Amino acid sequence: MPIPEDVTGEEIDKDVRQELQSLPKTLAEDVAKNLVMVARLIDEEPERAYAYSRVALRLASRVAAVREAAGFAAYATQKYGEALAEFRAARRMTGTVELWPLMADCERGLGRPEKALDMAGAPEVQKLDKAGQVEMRLVAAGARRDMGQLDAAIVTLQSSELASNSVQPWTARLRYAYADALLAAGREGEAREWFAKAVEADRDGSTDASDRLAELDGVEFTDAFVEDEDENGDENGDEDVDVAPDDTDSAEQDEQDEQAKQDEHGDDKD
Repeated sequence: MPIPEDVTGEEIDKDVRQELQSLPKTLAEDVAKNLVMVARLIDEEPERAYAYSRVALRLASRVAAVREAAGFAAYATQKYGEALAEFRAARRMTGTVELWPLMADCERGLGRPEKALDMAGAPEVQKLDKAGQVEMRLVAAGARRDMGQLDAAIVTLQSSELASNSVQPWTARLRYAYADALLAAGREGEAREWFAKAVEADRDGSTDASDRLAELDGVEFTDAFVEDEDENGDENGDEDVDVAPDDTDSAEQDEQDEQAKQDEHGDDKD
């Protein structure tokens, strides 16, 4: 996989760079560059990010940061079996529980919501930080919805974090998930209220809460580019266009004129 010239490998996190010090210098640099490409592309071009992650994995499969990056790339491309395997490998290497919610969500992706719920009740959840616990709650609610348990999903999301007026990195997503669950349960009025609250907390546009709110309010958005094209098309259609005479029509007209003259002379002779 080609690496742009502006990528040096120094862009990676210092903790990851420290992990790579166990490798020969040249190899460490190559792995670092591929990890930079994974981070750079994973949001906009996940398939390319996945390809770079596979290169890094071939080069340094015994580095936890590489296994974790491969897991994220596989997760972004919905390769949940691969993602789960990589996350498990990274967890064995580091002993950390940070990946627990993602592992549970992979179980959902593999069609095993019951397994995700089992993980939501495991002791590992208590070792997660606040952000991780909120993420686990979101996964558990999603598993409930997968199983058709809408009311249980709503109850799962009801928490002190949801009720809090303070805005945290997870607030918008939590409010959005709650609004979406309410809407799925037919509680449109409450859903509108929580979509509005999600909009208030969504400072970086991580959700489409504003679009969902507008949809509930009956607001329709018009594509200005398409509208301009239509207007220009109408204007062009109204213009008078000079069309050059057809040569065939001119020839036919000359022939008719000549025949008329001959007929006229014939009448004079008579």
